[in-house]
Amino acid sequence: MRFFKILRDRGSQRLYYWRGQAMHYSMHALLHLRLLVRWVTLAILLGAVLGVVGAAFVECISIGTAFRSSHRWCYLLMLPAGLLIVWLYRVTHDKHDRGTNMVIASLRSEAELPVQMAPLIFISTILTHFVGGSAGREGAALQLGGSLADLLGRGIHLRDKDRRTLILSGMSAAFSSIFRTPVAAAVFAMEVGTVGTMQYAALVPAVIASLTASYVAGHLGFPLAAYQITDVPEMTPLGGAKTLLLGILCAGLSIFFCIVLHRTEHLMKSLLKNAYLRIAVASVLLLLMGLLFRTEAFFGIGADTIGRAVGGEADWYAFLLKMLFTAVTLGGGFKGGEIVPSFFVGATFGCLFGHVFHISPSLCAAIGMVALFCGVTNCPLASLFISAELFGMACVPYCILVIAVSYLLSGYYGLYKEQRFSVSKFADEQVHHKTRD
Repeated sequence: MRFFKILRDRGSQRLYYWRGQAMHYSMHALLHLRLLVRWVTLAILLGAVLGVVGAAFVECISIGTAFRSSHRWCYLLMLPAGLLIVWLYRVTHDKHDRGTNMVIASLRSEAELPVQMAPLIFISTILTHFVGGSAGREGAALQLGGSLADLLGRGIHLRDKDRRTLILSGMSAAFSSIFRTPVAAAVFAMEVGTVGTMQYAALVPAVIASLTASYVAGHLGFPLAAYQITDVPEMTPLGGAKTLLLGILCAGLSIFFCIVLHRTEHLMKSLLKNAYLRIAVASVLLLLMGLLFRTEAFFGIGADTIGRAVGGEADWYAFLLKMLFTAVTLGGGFKGGEIVPSFFVGATFGCLFGHVFHISPSLCAAIGMVALFCGVTNCPLASLFISAELFGMACVPYCILVIAVSYLLSGYYGLYKEQRFSVSKFADEQVHHKTRD
């Protein structure tokens, strides 16, 4: 009898244990499911809003660019537009604007995003493109997405950690709606803040917000971004060697581009303390450069030139002049981004390389774009995904080679001064490097 009593007691203990374990796992599953529902709901809401905002932003820039192209007198408005941009930032008490760097810093709780960031960058970037400033759109996208997401997070009283996740998701959604590369947008947002450490906690909301924003923008009439490469030869040892050389050169060019941008900004700020005077001088310089080189190709985004480069045609000096025009535009105080100019520089330089080394200029323009993008942003995974979304899978073997080389050899240089490196590029060890100027 005692034997059966021991068995019964042990059986009861095991039963209670497994019941406890089942309840424990059930509670965890319910908490995780609740977390999933919350992030899905917030991400869809954020993605839908930023899909509309991003589409409106792109449409305004397109209208302004088209109007400027048919009315050249718009260039004469560069000076008053520049002064208006400075005044807007002064009157809203945001004269020390740090732009995209502030958004990146906010991901580490090192900065709070001002409420006025979204409308200011929306208006000022449109003004910059309307008068011909050489800048991109992604700076505005990241600031729009980050600031609107931060506003939503504060409105519903999210914890700081969750609010930072929402900011990252907003960056992803805005980037996706403007560039229509939803996969790369989600990965870029998780990768750009701290190089070597992906913020996987934001994976669900970033992906869903990005896909939602891209879907909304598509239904508002903006197609997925894509370029047609005219010739993708089979990878051979000689072709691989030439591609490797292009990656090396693009790494060096990305460092040079970052240095030119940062040093020009620093020089103009040190020589011209007054922001109104600084942007006035930049306006005059841009107009004089346009007259000197007798071209409008380096004003605005330069999408037509990028398209021609991927088609296999580009002037040999185009990448140098684009860097100069962009450095004066952004260093002088106009607003916009640096990534589209890096696409321009990479595409035109790659096309030139293809003609010189007798390998498909169209393919070299495409892989030059992603190599420069990787070199200036230090985001190899996003670069790989953006190559697949923009050019298709056929060129991915070439792209991954130049991405790997450009990432390694570009060192700790980058576009964003608030970007941090947590893992060394050269050894398997932890580091704490800041982006070099």
